[in-house]
Amino acid sequence: MRVDGCSALVTGAASGLGLATARALHAAGAHVVLFDLPGSAGAERAEELTEFARSTVDSASVGGTPGAAVAAVFRSGDVTVEAEVQAAVDAAGALGPLRIVVNCAGIAPAARTVGRHGPQPLADFERVLRVNLLGTFNVVRLAAAAMQATDPIGGTPERGVIVNTASVAAFDGQTGQAAYAASKGGVAAMTLPLAREFARSLIRVVTIAPGLFDTPLLQGLPAEARASLGAQVPHPARLGDPAEYAALVRHIVENPMLNGETIRLDGAIRMAPQ
Repeated sequence: MRVDGCSALVTGAASGLGLATARALHAAGAHVVLFDLPGSAGAERAEELTEFARSTVDSASVGGTPGAAVAAVFRSGDVTVEAEVQAAVDAAGALGPLRIVVNCAGIAPAARTVGRHGPQPLADFERVLRVNLLGTFNVVRLAAAAMQATDPIGGTPERGVIVNTASVAAFDGQTGQAAYAASKGGVAAMTLPLAREFARSLIRVVTIAPGLFDTPLLQGLPAEARASLGAQVPHPARLGDPAEYAALVRHIVENPMLNGETIRLDGAIRMAPQ
């Protein structure tokens, strides 16, 4: 499926993997809705993409006839709130046929199940599941309904692609990651049943399970600590670049045989117990 000419919705798009994905899809010609929390830098990032598109169109204009810039807009909200996600889906559909959805929103707090002060509060575990798993499913169900209402792409048996984000923690969860691993394991587990259900609608579903990536979650660590984490990756022995995640998203969109699969993007790392 071609990226250009369609509309894309990216959650968690103000930073990290989501921002890299929004940039890559926008650069490839898709209208992009960046969805993130109200306090995020999503509006600034969307404006940056818009300005870049304008400058590109201006420089490519021939004979004084301007081209058509692709849009980038920000919609604030919480992935667990139906009305806010629906508003973002509607915004994407207003820009063009919604064909691409990428779920990058998530949280990764760490806590032992039983710590120094006793059992982990059940509310903390529930919050991680709510954001990472329920939030992903909420976006999937609303976006898929919008995709199903679009016409199939001419000449290809496709309507759209949904890419979800799990983690290597879904398979190699470390000590203190019970909630995070459970939430990402759930994302991976629902990939195949979603792909099977949406096959009749010509919608593919693929999940990416990233390893250690250079995202805001790790950028707050000292340089030494980040280098040490990167050295744990067999090859290449470094932290992943969010642009590499975004490149895989684009390949998934463009490769029609990728469906119902969870792809580890991790440099062959297998996480130690702690």
